[in-house]
Amino acid sequence: MTGARGEVCGDGAGYHSESKAKEYKHVCKRACLRAVDRLRAGALAVEAVTAALVELEDSPFTNAGTGSNLNLSGEIECDASIMDGKSLHYGAVGALSGIKNPVLVARRLLSEAQKGKLSAGRIPPCFLAGKGAQHWAASHGIPPCPAEKMATKFSLSAYRRNKRKMEVAERVEAECYQTKRARQAAENDRDLGSLARVRAIVDCGENRSACLDTVGAIVVDQEGNVAAAVSSGGLAMKHPGRVGQAAHYGCGCWAQNAGNAVPYSTAVSTSGCGEHLVRTMLARECSTAMQAEDAHQALLEAMQTKFISSPFLVTEDCVLGGVIVLRCCKCVEDQTSQEDAHTLVEFLWSHTTESMCIGYMSAQDSKAKTHISRLPPGTVAGHSLAIEGGVCRLGNKSD
Repeated sequence: MTGARGEVCGDGAGYHSESKAKEYKHVCKRACLRAVDRLRAGALAVEAVTAALVELEDSPFTNAGTGSNLNLSGEIECDASIMDGKSLHYGAVGALSGIKNPVLVARRLLSEAQKGKLSAGRIPPCFLAGKGAQHWAASHGIPPCPAEKMATKFSLSAYRRNKRKMEVAERVEAECYQTKRARQAAENDRDLGSLARVRAIVDCGENRSACLDTVGAIVVDQEGNVAAAVSSGGLAMKHPGRVGQAAHYGCGCWAQNAGNAVPYSTAVSTSGCGEHLVRTMLARECSTAMQAEDAHQALLEAMQTKFISSPFLVTEDCVLGGVIVLRCCKCVEDQTSQEDAHTLVEFLWSHTTESMCIGYMSAQDSKAKTHISRLPPGTVAGHSLAIEGGVCRLGNKSD
């Protein structure tokens, strides 16, 4: 054995077609391997989780970094955040353009904040957005990336397709309002019904175009430290300047080492509809829930009560999101000898979206395991959930 080290990554909660299942799994495998390679070399959890995210952002198949969804103006604006469970420091960027790997900026913000106050006693930033984030990245040696290199054939074609659908919907809407002023109420109701049908077509098309697949990773290192990170290009056709859960504190990711009042170390990364995840602070809610004795039941209840049935989402007819969760604790079988200590790691995932791609690996494994989780047959996305997971035992550093 090589120590208490493990990593779980997610290729996002959304829709993963069977035809592209191989590509999605391959991306997760590469991300897991990148992180575990860093752990084997002695890196801490926060460095390993960053390595995993860079791999996920570089893939044209994910909605993060290269290949991200385009906004209404046809531009890429990315969100990302990272949290270190040991220091509890956090770094994030929102609506960031022109940077190939947004997670590297978030990571740099975290590390700069750990250095303490700036000149004249100023508090260092932990979350930057838009042009300010872009300029800060450049001033700290993170090179810019031309927009044309971040867009892919798929993201550009999806943008053109969604834009045409929006134009059709807006044209029908204009016609309905004009007709409303000239027709009787009964005829007007029928016109508005046709508008609803057009809007439904647009919404369905966006959902099945992988507009929700935020990527994330969670890691535990040989010291038992945990870290979590998340990155996203946001919803397709979002308004410029919109910032989703991937950048918000307690919403996109959470990591916290065990302490006096916290028996378990936990790491969480979320994916799905950013507005739903922001309004429920799902990452932190799941972390809190995982302090219960039964991890599986605790996550199930959290997803049901804090997300699907959340009082903050009562007006939503379809609640979309997913989480990957890791919790661990140090176990000593022989109280007289620390040499018998090992780390018990539980990893789970849950989602209300149609599917979610998962990869996981420990330093003892020769290769990563991957799985595309899908909702049970006969259930409806946004109203039901899937939950799965596993347990592994990782030896101490001297093993």
